[in-house]
Amino acid sequence: MKKVSLSSLFFLLLLAISLSSCGDGQDATNGKSAVNDVEIPALLPRPVALQNAVEWDKTQSSYMQLSSDLRLKDEYAIEPRITLAQIFANEARVTGEHGHYYPAALKMVNEALEINKGLNPDQEFLALSTKASVQLSQHDFKDALETAKRAIALNPYNAQIYGALIDANVELGNYEDAVAASDKMVKTRPDLRSYSRVSYLREIHGDIPGAIKAMQMAVNAGAPGYESTAWARLTLGELYHRYGEPEKAKKQYQSILVERPKYPFAIAALAELEMDNKNYDEAEKLLDEAAGIIPEVGYYIQLAELYKATGREEEMKTKEEEIFEMLQDDVDSGHNMDLEYAFFYRDHFGDYDKALDYTKKEYEKRPANIDVNRMMASLYLKKGMDSEAASFLEKANATQSKHPELQELLAAR
Repeated sequence: MKKVSLSSLFFLLLLAISLSSCGDGQDATNGKSAVNDVEIPALLPRPVALQNAVEWDKTQSSYMQLSSDLRLKDEYAIEPRITLAQIFANEARVTGEHGHYYPAALKMVNEALEINKGLNPDQEFLALSTKASVQLSQHDFKDALETAKRAIALNPYNAQIYGALIDANVELGNYEDAVAASDKMVKTRPDLRSYSRVSYLREIHGDIPGAIKAMQMAVNAGAPGYESTAWARLTLGELYHRYGEPEKAKKQYQSILVERPKYPFAIAALAELEMDNKNYDEAEKLLDEAAGIIPEVGYYIQLAELYKATGREEEMKTKEEEIFEMLQDDVDSGHNMDLEYAFFYRDHFGDYDKALDYTKKEYEKRPANIDVNRMMASLYLKKGMDSEAASFLEKANATQSKHPELQELLAAR
């Protein structure tokens, strides 16, 4: 059970009072309730460790105001719905409560689109941009691309929507289109979001020094303490880690925790470094801390791997059951988790047949993506089916990526 702080309870009490104070009775003239009947998903109290983040107070007050606007003023207002959807999408990433927040975000943004019916182009653009972002988060890449294209047709001068276009094209394997969109994005607005996309594309095309440089630019462009800046610095650390510089990675993760204490992704990243060095006691301590902050399935998978490495079979089996429950919860809320299942079956269980079944599903959705092709190639090679692996390995190498796993597969062929 999650702990709810007094400040969060006070916030929820204030919200309940503010939304009911005008509606306990009925309108004296017509007998109708003064409160609009608008269903608004809840803003969940953050875990205690995340309540001191710089944006949390603003998030709570915004949620209260927007909910009040819909229930006490205009029940058909569009902008409050779009902003609530954006709040829910951000909270999903910050808290890991994907099963609650992504459906909540889609509910509000779909209502906004239904009410607007394309009549106000600015509001239509904002709603479509927000929807594309949520679809990307749920790994619905094909629909996200179409939604982003609809938004760009309304406003081709907004930098943020090009981010969605880049992300969707990357995930679908449309790398030339992604590069073209990235050029437009960085020219329109060079900031954290555009620099981070440049970094990702440089890594995809094998330019690791360039990727690191661009991600450092993204970090420098961000505001200290904010989640977006912490995420950029985390990604910078992961670049260092992936390409053989763990000490530099460690410094980045530690820097995050100075600016944003208790940031669970940085804590778990430090745990991964400890796992690499077989410092299992310290790794477990860090993973327990991260998992105690947000219910991120990746932390549970790391713990299962730790229990496996240290021979703790009963604890490992318990954790495996929890992992499958969490994965299913994401699926039930509309999140495509095929590749996550595939990695779990391959890396944890060594069940290459099951992993291949899930990867094939993903391959059907995005056959040009280099990561999916790398996974297909690795599984066929592990099954001793070298000839079947060849075409997937060729596609995985299409952008000349320097990913360590790809280089190992190429060397082993």
